[in-house]
Amino acid sequence: MSEIEEYGKVASSVLKDILDILEIEAEIEIEENMNVVDGDGSEESSLVLNITGDDLGILIGRKGQTLSSLQYIVRLIASQKCGETVPTVLDVNGYKQRRFVSLQSLARHVADQVIVNKRSIALEPMPAYERRIIHITLADNHRVTTQSTGFGEARKVVIAPKQ
Repeated sequence: MSEIEEYGKVASSVLKDILDILEIEAEIEIEENMNVVDGDGSEESSLVLNITGDDLGILIGRKGQTLSSLQYIVRLIASQKCGETVPTVLDVNGYKQRRFVSLQSLARHVADQVIVNKRSIALEPMPAYERRIIHITLADNHRVTTQSTGFGEARKVVIAPKQ
């Protein structure tokens, strides 16, 4: 059994225990080599624990905050039990993957509007890892620039035409 498989079993067990305590009925699928954006905004290709079931919105929380916190706790406990850390992403019914694709689409669409109108557009406030998706998506676009502005939960991305 590989280190990732062993770590996946431990992390899955930890997650299952937490879900049992919360009295949430769900299945946990262990997937490897999926491209899902991690909490710090990096695209991971290691271990994904996808929680599936009905009415799991409570696990996602407002703007994914609950899911990020749950992911942190599972990583912390699993790392301590295994003595090593494997990049692990928690997802609920593919929420993070759908959000990733949605943010990429939004970034491209808004960039097109900025290019046509030659005016900056500020996106809604979003968590750091979501802002990073916008920055990375538009990094190769030579006609616009991106910049994060604001503080705390009000921090947002501004997409502007390049001068």
